[in-house]
Amino acid sequence: MTQPGFVVRGRGNTDSLNSASHGAGRLMSRTQAFNSLTRSQWNKALVEADIQLIGGDLDEAPMVYKNIDTVIDAQSDLVSVLAKFTPKIVRMADANRKEGRED
Repeated sequence: MTQPGFVVRGRGNTDSLNSASHGAGRLMSRTQAFNSLTRSQWNKALVEADIQLIGGDLDEAPMVYKNIDTVIDAQSDLVSVLAKFTPKIVRMADANRKEGRED
């Protein structure tokens, strides 16, 4: 939520079944995020990135994801970057609405 977003066009690489990743990918599991992160850390990351967050929970905190620039660079044979944008307002599912999540 604090990293840039990309608009990409697939290059039609048949070795990858004409596909590419749809996001950065996780560095830690949802359970690990709930057990190791604090709301203070999460809020600090949002303030530093100047992001207004609506909804969400610790399992979607910015620090649980890989660096998106590294991921995009790694799939340069799969996609062409058409645009890059910086989010300012992010809407995530409310914590109490996530399916399969027990509090």
